[in-house]
Amino acid sequence: MTTNMSFINLVFNASFIVQFVMLSLLIASIASWSIIFRKGRLIKKIKTASDQFESRFWAGGDLNSLYQTTKKDKSLSFGMAGIFDAGFQAFNRLSTNHSIARDKMVDECTRAMRVAQMREVDKLEQSLATLASIGSISPYVGLFGTVIGIMNSFRALAGVQSATLAMVAPGIAEALVATAMGLFAAIPAVVAYNRFADKVTRLEIRYDGFSEEFTSILQRHELFKNE
Repeated sequence: MTTNMSFINLVFNASFIVQFVMLSLLIASIASWSIIFRKGRLIKKIKTASDQFESRFWAGGDLNSLYQTTKKDKSLSFGMAGIFDAGFQAFNRLSTNHSIARDKMVDECTRAMRVAQMREVDKLEQSLATLASIGSISPYVGLFGTVIGIMNSFRALAGVQSATLAMVAPGIAEALVATAMGLFAAIPAVVAYNRFADKVTRLEIRYDGFSEEFTSILQRHELFKNE
């Protein structure tokens, strides 16, 4: 008599605890892939928009026209453009106050850009902690299911005179399925987290560089020269 060792049969014949572990890992895997696809599209969208904005910015056109364009075009109103909007808006607001000192105006513009940059980076980093958690915890959850499956197999041998491989094989197989599902959930999450974290860091460095350059441009503005 042969035992059905198919994946579906192993899952449905597993103990309740092992089934719960498998279900938890399946949910974690689905959540992980959902975050991966959503975060991948977001980072690509922000990088493309930042590239387009940076090309327009360094083309040497009128900054006020660029500001009006980014305010009207929603596809350019985030990422690097969002930092520019915050800084230029603060500059326009403060430039009408002729009593404010040059250093004070620059500090306020820099502070506005820093706040906008923090919001943009926070948007990029959302859900990365979830990916990291799934990647680090899933193997241990799978290992827990493996331990339970093996314990059940050996417990079934307690009242048996002669043990055979056929008696313990299903329990060990279901235990190994839990391990495999833990790795299946963890590996893509870890790879995606490392990849996204690197891209976020690169974008953050670009934001820092742009903020520094834009601050220098504001310092050289005609309004400051005429003081």
